[in-house]
Amino acid sequence: MPRAMLASFARRIAASDLNLLPEEKLTPTRMRIELLSGLTVALALVPEAVAFAFVAGVHPLVGLYAAFLVGLITALIGGRPGMISGATGALAVVMVALVAQHGVEYLFATVVLMGLLQIFAGVMQWGKFIRLVPHPVMLGFVNGLAIVIFLAQLTQFKVPGSVVSNGHGMSGGEWLSGMQLAMMLGLVALTMAIIWATPKITKALPAPLAGIGIVAIIVIVLGLDVPRVGDLASIQGGLPTFHIPVVPLTYETFRIILPYAVILAAIGLIESLLTLNLVGEMTGKRGGASQECVAQGLANTVTGFFGGMGGCAMIGQSMINVKSGGRTRVAGIAAALFLLIFILFASPIIEVIPLAALVGVMFMVVIGTFAWNSLKILAKVPLMDAFVIVLVTVVTVYSDLAVAVVVGVIVSALAYAWNNARRIHAKTRESLTDHGAKVYEIQGPLFFGSADGFAELFDVEGDPDVVIVDFADSRVVDQSALQAIEAVAGKYEAAGKIIKLRHLSRDCHRLLNKAGHLVVDSDDDPDYEIAVDYNVRTGILGGH
Repeated sequence: MPRAMLASFARRIAASDLNLLPEEKLTPTRMRIELLSGLTVALALVPEAVAFAFVAGVHPLVGLYAAFLVGLITALIGGRPGMISGATGALAVVMVALVAQHGVEYLFATVVLMGLLQIFAGVMQWGKFIRLVPHPVMLGFVNGLAIVIFLAQLTQFKVPGSVVSNGHGMSGGEWLSGMQLAMMLGLVALTMAIIWATPKITKALPAPLAGIGIVAIIVIVLGLDVPRVGDLASIQGGLPTFHIPVVPLTYETFRIILPYAVILAAIGLIESLLTLNLVGEMTGKRGGASQECVAQGLANTVTGFFGGMGGCAMIGQSMINVKSGGRTRVAGIAAALFLLIFILFASPIIEVIPLAALVGVMFMVVIGTFAWNSLKILAKVPLMDAFVIVLVTVVTVYSDLAVAVVVGVIVSALAYAWNNARRIHAKTRESLTDHGAKVYEIQGPLFFGSADGFAELFDVEGDPDVVIVDFADSRVVDQSALQAIEAVAGKYEAAGKIIKLRHLSRDCHRLLNKAGHLVVDSDDDPDYEIAVDYNVRTGILGGH
C-alpha cells in the first residue's frame, strides 16, 4: 500500500509542469521581465530576512541563508510558479522560545524535522484539504496578513540597533524624530508615488525596482542621513556550508523539538497553501497543493542542514513578484541567486540602500494585498460570514496565521452544521401501500447536529403499530445519526410497534448495513422505482 501510494504521487509529480517557463516562450522580453522582477524581490527580501532573524534570536546570516535556500528550492519544484518563499515572521515568533531555551543547534534540528513532516504531508496529499478553507477565511487571512506586514514596517521608523526581540516580535527602541523622521516619511511617500506612476509611464522596468533605485540614488547623491540596510546588520558572508545539527541523538532531544516542528510545519504549510491559492487567483492559474507541500518540506530539510532558520511562502514578496510581472520559475530562481550574490559580493552596495525605499515598496504591497472590497461586502454577506472575516483578521494580527485559519474554519463549520441542523423536519401521511401505517417523510440531513431534532419528530405513543420512515429527501451521515435511528427504533420497540426505513440511497444503505442496523434481503434502489423497507435492529450502539 505505501509503495503504491508513493508510486501514484511520483507519477503525479512527474506529470506536473516543472519547466522554467511554463506556457511562456523564451524571449528576451520575457527574460528581462523575470530577471528584473527577481532582482526587485531580492532587494525586498534582505531587510525582511534580517529582521526575522532578529525576531528568532539568531544571526542575520541564518535568516539570509534560509531565504536563499528555501526560495531557490521552492522556485525550482514548487506547486505554483511565481510564488516566493523565504524566512518569515510567522515562523520566527515560534522559533524564538526554542532558541532562547536550547540554542540555535536545536533550531536547525527542528527545521530538519519540520521539513520531513511537510514532505510526509505532501506524500499523503494532505494539501488538498486547503480546499476546506472558506472564502471568508481567505479574506480574513489576506486582510490580517496585510495589517501584519504594515505593522512590521513600523519598526523601520525606530533608531536602528535599539529594537529588540521580546519573544513575540520586535519591540522597544526609540522612534526617529525631527528631521530624520520627516525625511524618512518623505522618502517613503516618494517611493510609493514612483511605484504608482511608473506603470503609467513605462512598463520596461518593474515599478518597485524603479522606486528603490530612484530613491536610493537621491539618498546617496545628497548624502541624506536616514537609516539604511547596513544599519540593521552586515549582510556580508560566504556560501552556506553543510552542517549536521550538533544535538544529542536521544529521545529527550526528539521530545524537545517535536512540538516545535509540528507547529512550524503546520504554520508553514497553511501560509504556503493559502498564498498558493491567492497567487493562483491573481494569475488565473492553479497550482499543485501537494507538490507545494513536498517542495516546502525538501527546502526546509536542506536548509536545516545548511545553517538556515527555515521558512515558507511569503505573501508580501509573492505580491511584489506578481505585480512586477513574474510568472515563471525564473523569477523565483533569480531572486534567490541575486540574494546569494548580495551576500557574497554586493553587500557594500546593498547596505547603502535606504530602508525608506523598501518600506515604501512594502506599504504598496499592503495596499495591494488588503481586500478592500471586503469592507463593502460586510453588510451584504450573511452575518456569520462577515463575523468570520473580522474574526480571522483580528486573530491573525494578535495571534498567528495558523490559529486564525483554524479558528475561522471551525467557526464556519459550526455555523454550517447549525444551519443544516435547523433544516430537519418531517411530513406525515398515511401509507399508500401498507394499510394503517404512518409515513414520516424526513426532510434535511440527519447528522450529529440534527440528531436531537430528529428524535423530536416522532409521536411514539400516538402512532399506529407500523411506522415507515422515508429518507427520499434526507441522508444518514454519521454515527450520531445511527444512534438517533436506533434510539427512536428502541422507543417504538418498547411500545410494541414496528418501524421501517424506506428509500435509502446507496451510501446511506452501506452506512446502516455496516452498523448492523438493517435486516437486508436485497440491494436498495437509489432511483426509488421500488420502495424497499428495512427493519431496524436495536441494541447495536446502545441507544434506547
